Amino acid sequence: MKKDYQICTRCVMDSRVKDIKFDANGICNYCSDFLKHTSHILDKDPIVQKRELDIFVDKVKKNGKNKRYDCIVGVSGGVDSSWALVLAKELGLRPLAVHMDNGWNSELAQNNIENLVRGLGVDLYTHVIDWDEYRNLMQSFFDSDVIDIELLYDNAMLAVIYQLAAKNKVKFILTGINKATEGIPLPQGWAWNKFDKKNIYGLAKKFGNVKIKTFPSIGTWERLWYYYIRLIQLTPFLDYFPYNKFHALEVLQRDYAYKPYPYKHYESIFTRFYQGYILPKKFDIDKRMVHLATLVASKQMTREEALKDLAGIPYPSEKDLEDDKIYFLKKMMWTKEQLDEYLKRPEIPHDNYSSEKKFYDTVFNLPNLFPQSLRAKITSFVKKNR
Repeated sequence: MKKDYQICTRCVMDSRVKDIKFDANGICNYCSDFLKHTSHILDKDPIVQKRELDIFVDKVKKNGKNKRYDCIVGVSGGVDSSWALVLAKELGLRPLAVHMDNGWNSELAQNNIENLVRGLGVDLYTHVIDWDEYRNLMQSFFDSDVIDIELLYDNAMLAVIYQLAAKNKVKFILTGINKATEGIPLPQGWAWNKFDKKNIYGLAKKFGNVKIKTFPSIGTWERLWYYYIRLIQLTPFLDYFPYNKFHALEVLQRDYAYKPYPYKHYESIFTRFYQGYILPKKFDIDKRMVHLATLVASKQMTREEALKDLAGIPYPSEKDLEDDKIYFLKKMMWTKEQLDEYLKRPEIPHDNYSSEKKFYDTVFNLPNLFPQSLRAKITSFVKKNR
């Protein structure tokens, strides 16, 4: 039986999320778990936080001595990654900025990145994916009716930054990932494991027999190799700071001619169309809910402001949506009828196809099978050898 609609009285998560639960006060488990599990970061003593940052920065500089770069920073053109690059430079680090061009960059995102790297005086490496190959891979994902089409971009970006870190003998990849603005996790089923290389190859082969020649990819084995053998660390850099998205945006606009986007991840035309149209239409998912709920729970915006943002469509206007729809159809070489037919088909889970899910889950849950004392020794050993 369909449950009655309910929305959290503290954040903006609602009963469209399958596993959501509400307590006697109408507060959901998502924001409650978020506050419980992130308090050690969001409420950290500033003195302790500064000391930890200094230790980390010293480690990066020491490891990068006599090298051209001491860290890698992936930049999408969004606020989080842009701010991570600014902070890295301000702290005296020597980052290599890395960007992935998958053919869907907005002109605004390109301008933001160019202004940023020019203003900071950092080197930028842009990896351009072969468009025909990428379009065919996207088509295989559409034909399979899986939810996470962005798995392609995210996996390729991870592959490239790890490859560049290894090539430049850099041990630290600094990301804009953070708890303050994205600490509430996406509900189960809203995305897929970003290291599932087998899923990408399986869909490519099953739908259209796409031959992958140039597409950069990374799977579970490669991730293990980079982490345990090459000792490359993927660090949520912004968690070392009292990060406030709106303060960061203000500085970026003032100092680097940065122009904001309507919603999170809208720097890519496809991501904008995917999150603003495909997800709501085909999968009944509005990712704005999670993004805004996190900002409310971390007290970076009020619940009333978030509800106002959620009231309209996930686009600045109907005209903007229509423009993106036309652009998408032309770029993917679809007709409007093909898009309509795709949107009507039911979702098929990723693991109905070839997948690394079981292997990945087993590998990364292994430490939990060891006694706590042994887990502590393993953790200590890994940290010392970094």
